[in-house]
Amino acid sequence: MSIAAYDRFLERAAQWGFDSARLRQHLRTAFAACIAVFAAWALGLEHPQWAGMTVWAASQPLRGQLLEKSFYRTTGTIIGTAAGVALVLVANGNLLWLVTGLAVWMGICAGLGNLQRSFASYGTMLAGYSASMVALLDSGNPAHVYELGWDRLFTALTGVAAALIVGWLFTPVGAEIPGNDKVRRLCARLLRDIAAASQAAARGQSVLSPKDLAERLAVMAAIEEGLDPHAAGSQRSRRSVRALRRLINTQISALLWLRDSTGKTLTAEFTPEHAQTMNKALEHAAKLLETQPLPLAAIESIATARQAAAGWGHAEEILTNLGLALQAHFVAASDLPLPEHHRARQLPVVLHSDWVGARRAMLRAFSAIFLVGLIWVVTGWHGGAYMLLGLSVMITVFSSFENPVFTMRFVTMGQAMGAGVALACQWFAWPFATSQLQMVLMMLPFIFIGALLFSHRRTMLAGYDCNMVILLALWPHFPYQLDVGHSLSMAFAIVTGPLAGWLAYRFILPVTAQGRLDGLRAMMVHEIQDMAAAPQHAREVRVWRARLYHRLLRLIRASEKVSASSAQEAADCGLAALRVGKAVLILHTLEGDVLMSESTLRSVRSALQRLQHLPNSPTKALPLLQGVAERIQLRQPENALQLQLAAQDIAEHKKFFATTAKIA
Repeated sequence: MSIAAYDRFLERAAQWGFDSARLRQHLRTAFAACIAVFAAWALGLEHPQWAGMTVWAASQPLRGQLLEKSFYRTTGTIIGTAAGVALVLVANGNLLWLVTGLAVWMGICAGLGNLQRSFASYGTMLAGYSASMVALLDSGNPAHVYELGWDRLFTALTGVAAALIVGWLFTPVGAEIPGNDKVRRLCARLLRDIAAASQAAARGQSVLSPKDLAERLAVMAAIEEGLDPHAAGSQRSRRSVRALRRLINTQISALLWLRDSTGKTLTAEFTPEHAQTMNKALEHAAKLLETQPLPLAAIESIATARQAAAGWGHAEEILTNLGLALQAHFVAASDLPLPEHHRARQLPVVLHSDWVGARRAMLRAFSAIFLVGLIWVVTGWHGGAYMLLGLSVMITVFSSFENPVFTMRFVTMGQAMGAGVALACQWFAWPFATSQLQMVLMMLPFIFIGALLFSHRRTMLAGYDCNMVILLALWPHFPYQLDVGHSLSMAFAIVTGPLAGWLAYRFILPVTAQGRLDGLRAMMVHEIQDMAAAPQHAREVRVWRARLYHRLLRLIRASEKVSASSAQEAADCGLAALRVGKAVLILHTLEGDVLMSESTLRSVRSALQRLQHLPNSPTKALPLLQGVAERIQLRQPENALQLQLAAQDIAEHKKFFATTAKIA
């Protein structure tokens, strides 16, 4: 087919309901899958169809993502294959021991996978169900386990190689990280707010309303959520994503400073001339950020504003951090190294880890695999191994999804479609094959049928699982004997995998958007309790603050998925947690102040002790915080104000601080 004819086909396909861009990508992936299956057969591998499954799993739209996912695909396959071989050898034919060991392994992989991110998480999940592919398909013949293990490993390597070769030739190198422009425009807006705040402070006014603050944080949360895939494939990509996250954190810190009245305290050193110089420099920097792709000159303007801001609270520190974060952001897009002193002074980037979700995923995976495996052991159903294999994939890969119960609907539909396509090949094509080569060649058109289903707007959500099931079910074993009853039984067993997964997600520690939101709230409150219980070095304080920033963004994003109207409340609660965390740090600083009287120190220690048990009775912390604030009012008015504001936030958000820790 010529290029012109191919383009006409894509145009006509769009009229038939296909997504042209997805169709182009999936036809290319199907071509790579066919090459992988044929190559695996030519190499004499027993299950060449597994190579095609690997191609579908490893394929990505960008080279960097393709390279990194292929690496984790290979690593996860090696570890999972070794685990599967070990399980078969230890069980030595005892299915109950095999099921128990597999349940433990799947639980470990599901738990660890939920603590990781992006392709690293995928590799850990893959290690779980790769062990199932070896252990379950060989459960009746332990002596054959080494051959099956090597077959699984080499088919996966063949698929990875095919995906890399075809993908490297046809996929683009990369693209600019989404959100770069938005973050820069937000930074420009922030600089203008700082300029306006210098004028509003003299009148006792605020330039940042709670609604405006929540809207900006929501934009940052949406940008941050999509960054992980773009950190794949190269050190430059990782640096760019990390620098963008650091810039977001720095802006959050500046927004919180603008919100707090303590940041707007003016001194005699901050003259009207200084304010005019600062405002002019900030306006110039904001224009550069909005109009130029790499406005390095904006950093010089911010430096000018920083010098003029001396005498205005923490403005000098805020502008210093913004300048450093912007410079790191611009440098990250190049190969230039960042000066050592810049790295030491930058705010750290610490990401949220979902310990609550990981623990629940681990227990759910263990329970589901063990219960379904026990049914298989008791009934002896020959299709039980395929059902358990399907469940192994469902209970790991989808455990990190926002709503696995909803996702299982499309997975079940996709696997049913895939089973139907596979039956069509088994019933109407393979009976006419006279060699294994013909069987391999006959199955190739059905791989392209899967690609078409994956590209149509009505079936695209189920297309991936459709393709995986087509290849899972089509084992070209010659001579082929058609057994309609057996093939139907195997198709039914495959489809029962996602049904069992749906039951597990629905009834075993159910996964819901509200549950994830509650867990996130609990971890934020628990973080404050930990901070109150253990004073740490300055570096760890920065780590705590950075992790709270990231959890704030995740809290807002999770709230939007539960209800669009709850984002404002989530922002208020998250900001209250940040303010209380800041109060804890102030209390630790006061605890080490040698100039404090013994009675004041006792009040400080009492407040810290109460904050360690904050969820039990949040209101009991209020008089303690207010009492410390009164004692330090004369010597440290800004810290006193922060303690009073923290007490006010606890009073306004008692439900947030009181109920969330119950599920932690």
